[in-house]
Amino acid sequence: MVASVILSGAVLTVGAISTNALTDTRLNQHYEVAASVIERQLNLIDYMGIDEFIETGQTEGMYEEAEPGYHWQVTTEYQGSDNLYLVTITATWLDGKRPHSLTVETMLNGTGLLTTTATTEETE
Repeated sequence: MVASVILSGAVLTVGAISTNALTDTRLNQHYEVAASVIERQLNLIDYMGIDEFIETGQTEGMYEEAEPGYHWQVTTEYQGSDNLYLVTITATWLDGKRPHSLTVETMLNGTGLLTTTATTEETE
């Protein structure tokens, strides 16, 4: 009788550990997809250039190619010098009824607002 109780307790413990491991694995996969979504957006911004990206005005969207569906949002903030922008990209998704998000920040250089070309001509 005691052996049956111990065995039952061990089986329940192993079952609980297995369930937690599977849940954590699924959540880890969601974070990997969210990181991939963020990387895609960052590559797009890098390809277009930060100035062009800001001009287009599309700062959020949905990525529905992977379950459960990911919403991404990009915010940019001009840092006031050297055409430097703080870029924050956030991917959010729902796992059941629980919301999750992953946020990445980086700095990108834009093009100069003033383009000056100096030419000097020497006259005799």
